[in-house]
Amino acid sequence: MRSDARFNRIRILEAAAEVLAVPGDTSLKSIARRAGVGQGTLYRHFPSRECLVLQVYGEEVEELVQAVPALLHSHCPPLALRAWLRRLLFIGRCTPEFADAMCAATDVLSEPCRSAYRPLLEALSALVVANEKGGTIVPGTTADDVLLLLGPLWRVGTSEAERARGDRLFDVLMRGLCPSDG
Repeated sequence: MRSDARFNRIRILEAAAEVLAVPGDTSLKSIARRAGVGQGTLYRHFPSRECLVLQVYGEEVEELVQAVPALLHSHCPPLALRAWLRRLLFIGRCTPEFADAMCAATDVLSEPCRSAYRPLLEALSALVVANEKGGTIVPGTTADDVLLLLGPLWRVGTSEAERARGDRLFDVLMRGLCPSDG
């Protein structure tokens, strides 16, 4: 990648992080304007909003990916899956743009977006496979299935009552995924 293209990419990511951090206009147009680039430049680097958002939250994604081996080493597979999904749920509930990107990522076919999404999907797949090998997850369950089921929980509000409801629904989800957590 040319140095000016690399510089534009960095400016876009920085601007996106700033724009997404505050309520208001989080459109790609406002991100491009903040970065001082045209919309065409933004789309050359990030063909979709989801792709850009997943890159902005790349550090959180990397932490989730890196956590899998330690979780599987220190916990039985169902508890490792539960802990990991709880962290993913927390990130999605705190950052609605990330949750939206995760919900849409399976439908977005562009390679830049897939490459941003793939490590997270592979990390979740490792947890699902560990549970499948242990006989603790419903057979045939895929990482995409789990993300699809988790998606609505990102929409539960943040008041105390709504958090309690979200926790209860998460427990229902986990009992459905891992009915035999032995």
